[in-house]
Amino acid sequence: METRGSIVAEAAAALSSAGFADPRRQARRLVSAALAIPQPDVFGYPDRAVDEQQIGRVRALLGRMVAGEPLSRILGRREFWGLEFILSADTLDPRPETETVVEAVLRRKPDRQVPLHLLDLGTGTGCLLLALLDEFPAAVGVGVDIAEGAVRTAARNAVLLGFADRACFFVGHWATAVSGRFDAILANPPYIASEALALLPREVAGHDPRRALDGGEDGLRSYREITGAIPKLLSPHGIIVTEIGAGQADAVAALMTANGLVADGIEKDLAGIARCTVARRPPQDC
Repeated sequence: METRGSIVAEAAAALSSAGFADPRRQARRLVSAALAIPQPDVFGYPDRAVDEQQIGRVRALLGRMVAGEPLSRILGRREFWGLEFILSADTLDPRPETETVVEAVLRRKPDRQVPLHLLDLGTGTGCLLLALLDEFPAAVGVGVDIAEGAVRTAARNAVLLGFADRACFFVGHWATAVSGRFDAILANPPYIASEALALLPREVAGHDPRRALDGGEDGLRSYREITGAIPKLLSPHGIIVTEIGAGQADAVAALMTANGLVADGIEKDLAGIARCTVARRPPQDC
């Protein structure tokens, strides 16, 4: 007789053989999704029997994961900052290291009641903007993306999470699409050098949209397009926080400085990798 515990062990063994990190945890997530039960019920009741139909669902998902399809893509959703976001073919799959951008804003804007105006460039699922709206109940924000499908996905997430009255999303090309002044501008642009795309893990290269990954010859194309328009969009004490790739911190900070901004720090993710740059307007402009 197959049980929850035995099917988790089977899935974990297959994922381990396929090179997955932490295969036991991944297997519990998989079984939880396949059986439509909370994860605590998977490892809390390992002796509960599973029928052939349930086993078939687990093995079907397992086969897709082993073939390189991320579970988040299979399920069509991903947790980010404690919130659940719907994914689509036009959006990146939000990853934990991107939460560094949210943390950087929170450190520099400690008053959670301030009515911030936020701008999210390349919004994708809307995860950065909506995570910050969750933290700042008086804030409002705008998300911009060049992909119409991403804008629809972000707007749907705003509705599902209860932020539709404080967020709007529209199609546009980076900061050239908006006017006004913002207290925090967020950006997670494409930053992979074109020739390095072939080296990406298959779960990224095969399932994230290429235009959200390809940063041009040196990975910095989008930063050049963004930084020139930023100074006129920042409020007097506004900040811009941009996610970056490994080794890009100095180059992106230099682009900010060249466009009249003042560097305000480089933030590292939990792996110790410089993950985002922060800049603001010069003191004399404030």
